[in-house]
Amino acid sequence: MPSLDLHADPVDLTAALVDIFSVSEEEKVIADTVQAALETQAPHLEVIRNGDAVLARTNLGRPSRVMLAGHLDTVPVNENMPVRREGTGDDEVLHGLGTVDMKSGDAVFLHLAATVREPRHDLTFVFYDCEEIEATKNGLGRIERESPEWLRADLAILGEPSNGGIEGGCQGTMRIEIRVEGVRAHTARGWMGVNAIHGLAEPLRRLAEYTPRVVDIDGLTYREGLQATKIGGGVAGNVVPDEAVLTINHRFAPDRGAEEAEAHLREVFEGYDVKIVDLSPGALPGLSAPAAAELVAAAGGKVVAKLGWTDVARFAALGIPAVNFGPGDPTLAHTRQENVRAGEIRQVAAVLREFLS
Repeated sequence: MPSLDLHADPVDLTAALVDIFSVSEEEKVIADTVQAALETQAPHLEVIRNGDAVLARTNLGRPSRVMLAGHLDTVPVNENMPVRREGTGDDEVLHGLGTVDMKSGDAVFLHLAATVREPRHDLTFVFYDCEEIEATKNGLGRIERESPEWLRADLAILGEPSNGGIEGGCQGTMRIEIRVEGVRAHTARGWMGVNAIHGLAEPLRRLAEYTPRVVDIDGLTYREGLQATKIGGGVAGNVVPDEAVLTINHRFAPDRGAEEAEAHLREVFEGYDVKIVDLSPGALPGLSAPAAAELVAAAGGKVVAKLGWTDVARFAALGIPAVNFGPGDPTLAHTRQENVRAGEIRQVAAVLREFLS
């Protein structure tokens, strides 16, 4: 089993984590390694195992509790393991799978777990599995079902990449299908049929003319979106198709709940059969919570809206204000070119240390 030095520079800790293979559903080795490191190097923490998730916490009787959560899994390897390091000092760049999403965030949290012995908030650390695959397998869901007392806090910080700045809340996401029926015919006698693909012209026109909302919530700007992502249909090169399906993704601001977002799409596509195939509500920023305000101050006061969906929505559903705060450029996540700058890892660690100590 690999070993981790939790007291080391979080940049070196990031490199060590990246070199541990942990594609979704294959996190046992990294979970074993994290558990062993916490149990031996952070004796002030209560540590438990839940599946391939590792949880640790202080029990100091502080008046508030902060949760720091990060997933241990990655997307599949894409010729980007092991880690490759270039440069020196804060300008050093770490290249490799998970450097951005999100082993650099995990490294910061693990380093703080071992080195912040007397925090001013009680702390809970959650290192969980299966974030990068279908939501039903997400380790946070299992922990909520089996050990809900471990997911109680006054603020949750998710170490997802945020360019080293705080991102408040997140958008909701909904995927729908619009199915159009037609009548098959030979293309030589096309007038005898009804072309289902042609029937998508009107919903596509509505999409092209759609103006998404721009919403201000607590001073943060959320930009909504409505995009066609897939078209399916066709039987053969000489057959008028009798069925066509248009798949659309809607990203909606967190001032709308799931029911409101669904009602909006049914209004936009009135007259068509709209089927909801995937839905995850968003999360409001929650920046008015005292602990969140303290974190924002420690980070220099700048916050932007999270344009995308993350597990902060799971914490928001539990009534916990949550933010995204981690090193790395989120646009590099899931790409072969994942890389993170050493200075950004250290900066996030320094901000969190100031906030927690």
